[in-house]
Amino acid sequence: MGEEVVAVTRPQSYQPGGHAPAATGQVVVASYQTYAEAERAVDHLSDQRFPVERTAIVGRGLSSFEQVTGRLTTWRAAAQSALSGALLGALFGWLFGLFDWINPLISGLLLALYGAVFGAILGALFGLIGHAMTGGRRDFSSVAGMRADSYDVLVDTDHAARAAQLLDAPGAPGRGHAVPAA
Repeated sequence: MGEEVVAVTRPQSYQPGGHAPAATGQVVVASYQTYAEAERAVDHLSDQRFPVERTAIVGRGLSSFEQVTGRLTTWRAAAQSALSGALLGALFGWLFGLFDWINPLISGLLLALYGAVFGAILGALFGLIGHAMTGGRRDFSSVAGMRADSYDVLVDTDHAARAAQLLDAPGAPGRGHAVPAA
């Protein structure tokens, strides 16, 4: 007798906003406006001994942003690069001293100091040259990040009903805005 091959497909998951879902086998059990709220919901599930390895937090409506932290002058670029170079030089100097790669009579701390000074000088030079080469096209420093409009808590389909029940229980952080129960 031949073996019968059965293809198993997972049901499509609910996706707010009408986006075409991927066949992930997970459904949305709660949606929140902030990541901290979604994190509290998953933490609550964990506290209730729910298998949280079956959950995911998904940001919807992602956008990137760049927070400008200040004006970047030539001297500020040199100072920032000097600090990075000093740290890297100190680390290499300490490692050389630790493993006695240069001279066993020179202590690791002295080599770390030499490395910090040498690294700061090289870092400052590279910072000056690098900033001068931009020609003033980017005279500011910034920090890049991502944010989402909302955060969905997804749970494997076979555990979704239990997760929804736990999030609806008294004392639970709630389910955010309305999501159909799985």
